[in-house]
Amino acid sequence: MTKHVAVLMGGWSNERPVSLSSGAGCAAALRNAGYKVTEVDVGRDIANVLVQLKPDVVFNALHGPFGESGMIQGLLELLEIPYTHSGVLASALAMDKHQAKIMLKAAGVPVTDHVIVGRAEAGRAHVMPPPYVIKPIADGSSFGVFIVKGETSHPPQEILRDDWNSGEDVMVERYIPGRELTCAVMGDVALGVTEIVTELNFYNYEAKYAKGGSVHVIPAQLKPKIYDKVQKMALAAHAALGCRGVTRTDFRYNDAAGEDGELVCLEINTQPGMTETSLVPEQAAHAGHSYEELVSWMVEDASCNR
Repeated sequence: MTKHVAVLMGGWSNERPVSLSSGAGCAAALRNAGYKVTEVDVGRDIANVLVQLKPDVVFNALHGPFGESGMIQGLLELLEIPYTHSGVLASALAMDKHQAKIMLKAAGVPVTDHVIVGRAEAGRAHVMPPPYVIKPIADGSSFGVFIVKGETSHPPQEILRDDWNSGEDVMVERYIPGRELTCAVMGDVALGVTEIVTELNFYNYEAKYAKGGSVHVIPAQLKPKIYDKVQKMALAAHAALGCRGVTRTDFRYNDAAGEDGELVCLEINTQPGMTETSLVPEQAAHAGHSYEELVSWMVEDASCNR
């Protein structure tokens, strides 16, 4: 019997356009793989929609709050519909960058020093010596992220705008110069390590999604022991938060800091981008898994009690 997969996408977060792209790509690949697929643009009536659809599996292609914070996962647990990616607790922990860092540090994964302050305080004066980074505690796709350089006399005033919608508290963390690295985990296997190269200020929304905004170098040109260390840290981060299915962990690597450099974990993404040219499908392809094979594996891996 053909499995009926409901692909959840869209929603109402800042990352709606990204989610729609991920969902459309995954839905097409799942159809090509032989599944019956229904694409669902998620609204507040999602519980009623799923009760009527009665899918065998939910493929969660949502990004941002609600979709990856444990809320939709809790709803799917209540409805007893198997779903992809991580469960309630792991999703909630990963979405809250402060709580995630506490868990990662306890597991021996190096993270950056940080403080949590109100955005009004962060906008008035430097709360740590520059250079540093200001970011929302719970948002994705680099929304609301600012790098404050050493020569900057005052913090970015954009975080004080009336239309700011990324929470009243922000994370201020030490800036790590150097290279942007990322590594996905598929089940209990770390995939390849990618270096993200961009001529923009950093790997922001434009670099991630605009055509030509960044170049993905896989495998990253690193010393073998550093490459191996990134993979081991990605696995450790995945395990520390209790993640399931597919995740992607992002790192900064300052290769000028001592003989082996400084490697730190920035965050773990429980709902990484899933278009055919996104980082995770690229890493899966590097490991010999086609896009269809990747999304099919995710559907077959789906469960409740994740």
